[in-house]
Amino acid sequence: MKPSRGLAALAVAAAAATMIMTPADAKTGAASTDSVRYSWIKSCGKKEPKSPCGGWKLTMRSGRTIKLTDARVNPKQAGGKVDKSSTTMFAISGDGRFVSYIRGDKLVIRDVNRGQVRPLPGKAADLPKGLDQSGVDPMISPDGSIVVVDYFDDAEKLPTLVADLKTGKVAKLPAKNNVMSFSPDGRHLLTGRFTDDNITEFAVFDIDGHETSRQVVPQIVSNNSPVALADDGTTVALIVTGASSKPRLRTYDLSSDTVSDAVPLGMPKNESAQRLYWDSAGTLTLWNTSGNDEGTVVSAVKRTVNAETGATRKLDSFTVRADPWTWWLPGE
Repeated sequence: MKPSRGLAALAVAAAAATMIMTPADAKTGAASTDSVRYSWIKSCGKKEPKSPCGGWKLTMRSGRTIKLTDARVNPKQAGGKVDKSSTTMFAISGDGRFVSYIRGDKLVIRDVNRGQVRPLPGKAADLPKGLDQSGVDPMISPDGSIVVVDYFDDAEKLPTLVADLKTGKVAKLPAKNNVMSFSPDGRHLLTGRFTDDNITEFAVFDIDGHETSRQVVPQIVSNNSPVALADDGTTVALIVTGASSKPRLRTYDLSSDTVSDAVPLGMPKNESAQRLYWDSAGTLTLWNTSGNDEGTVVSAVKRTVNAETGATRKLDSFTVRADPWTWWLPGE
């Protein structure tokens, strides 16, 4: 029941969050500042199809579970009716310290450790009239300073909004471009779109909405995911997968339209790449998931990746609840 984001599958008052202590299913200890491992909503019902029930919850690295009692679960449809068979979208910053969701009829962002909640700046907080709330998709920069809001309107006329939480400024991106990745500093955004000729075009914008790079990309880039934009605004890392080969890491240079040689990626066969992003030092972070025989995701692993060698090092791993209707990892 988990929706997809981006082209690869082509957020003032603080509300009280309820914290409940649960046995930690973690394999690593709590950090000095707690962070979100994943957000989720429970599924209910004895027969299929099951329905989402309860509220949004955050499973933390410390083992705590935080109930977000102010977060909307079921989206309103364009006509005002609540769709109890679906859920709103949700976003977690890459560092796991901020989340964005719908509260009432506004998009807000929450500092998870402080419990502070505030609406996004300007029009970014508003939910467009005539659009299902399930079509409002926030995405947070790695450090929580920028929130992008994509809209899934059929006519593709609603521009993507880029909200700078430090300055309060809101910029616009072309409606047909889907945001796929932030640069580590959050100052550049990698987007993608299908052209009229049914080919894939990547474009990079700064947070003021100015285009800095554009390129029709080769199929080896457009057909693989996840992807990640580096701080230089032109280098894109991607995971290449195939039925008969192990996952490999490549980089693509938007400015020169060149693809690097592939390097083997150090990850087990039973894992699937879920999310990828750079840090300011040039190291990649990769989130993987693994499933059971029925194809249900049962665990997640966070690793660093050496971009030159493909070598990985485990940072965190945990078991995912057995009954979520939907769930989101940091960076999603």
